[in-house]
Amino acid sequence: MPINSPRTAVILLLLVSFIWGSEFVLIDLAIELIPTHTFNAVRFLLAALSLTPLLWLNRSQLHGVRWRSLLGASALLGFLLFIGFYTQTEGMHYTSVSNAGFITGLNVPLVPLLGFLLFRTRASIAVWAGVIIATTGLYLLTVGDKLAFNRGDSLVLVCAFGFAVHILLTGRFVNSLPVVPLSILQLLAVALYSTIGAVTSPDPALYHPGSTPLNWQALASDPIVVSAALITGILGTGYAYWAQSACQQILESHKVALIFATEPVFACLAAWLFLNEKLGTVGLIGAGLIITAMLISELGDRRNKVKLEPLDQTTSVTD
Repeated sequence: MPINSPRTAVILLLLVSFIWGSEFVLIDLAIELIPTHTFNAVRFLLAALSLTPLLWLNRSQLHGVRWRSLLGASALLGFLLFIGFYTQTEGMHYTSVSNAGFITGLNVPLVPLLGFLLFRTRASIAVWAGVIIATTGLYLLTVGDKLAFNRGDSLVLVCAFGFAVHILLTGRFVNSLPVVPLSILQLLAVALYSTIGAVTSPDPALYHPGSTPLNWQALASDPIVVSAALITGILGTGYAYWAQSACQQILESHKVALIFATEPVFACLAAWLFLNEKLGTVGLIGAGLIITAMLISELGDRRNKVKLEPLDQTTSVTD
C-alpha cells in the first residue's frame, strides 16, 4: 500500500529514528561478542527475509519491472549501506560514542550540500535554517564541550558521507523503481558484501581475535546475539529501509535527513529510561534545537506542496 500523506511519512520515519536510537546499546553488546561483518551479514539477511511477505502482497510491482536498473540500483544502495555500517562500527572501536554520534549526524548538512553539488537540487531558506540549527543541536547533544578528534573519526566521517549519498540516491531511484523489490534486494546486497568481508578477513569470522573461540551453535544460543540480530534485523533494518524508500516518494531527501537527526534524541531518552543516564542542560538544549529545526523546515516549506501521481503502482514526487 503506497504512502500518500506527508504527515504519515514523517511519523513512520520518526519511528525509524526511535528504533535506531533505542537499539544502540543492544548492538554495542552484540558486537563485543561477534565480529562486525558477521553480525551485519546475519542482520541484513534477516531484514530481507522479513520483507518477503510484502513482496507477495505487492507482486503487481514486478510486472514490467526493469530488472537491470533494479539490480544495479540495489547493488549500489547496498554498497553504500555496507560501507556506512561497517565504517561506523569499526570507527567506534577507536573513537568515543559522542564523537561517532556527532560525525554520523553530519549527514544532515551533507544531504542538501551534496544534493546541490551532484544533482543541482536546491533547498529553501527554511530547510537550510533547519539544517544549521539541527547540526548545532547534534553537536550540543552528542559532544558538548568534549570534542577531541582521534583516528576513528575519519572512518565515521566516511559513514556520514555513505549515509548522505544513500539518502540522495534513494530519493531518485524510488521515483522509477518498485519500492519493495528495491528494499529487499539492497538488503540482500549488504548481506552478501558483509559475508564476503567476513570470509576474506584474516580474522576469525565468528569471534574476535584473542577471545574465546565460538561456533554457530554457541552464537545461536546467546540471548544477546539472538535478540540483537532479530530486533535490529526486522525492525532496525527491514522496516527502517522499507519505510525510508516508501517515504522518500513523497518527502524530499533533505527532510528525511532532518528527521533522522532525531535518532540521538531517542538514544539519549532510552539511556535515561533504561540506564539512568542524565542528559544535562546542554544536551537538553541540543535536543530542543533538533526538534525546532524539524519544525522550522516543515512549517517554513509548506508552500512547496508535494504533487502526487501514479507511477508503477505507487506514488511519486514530481518537480
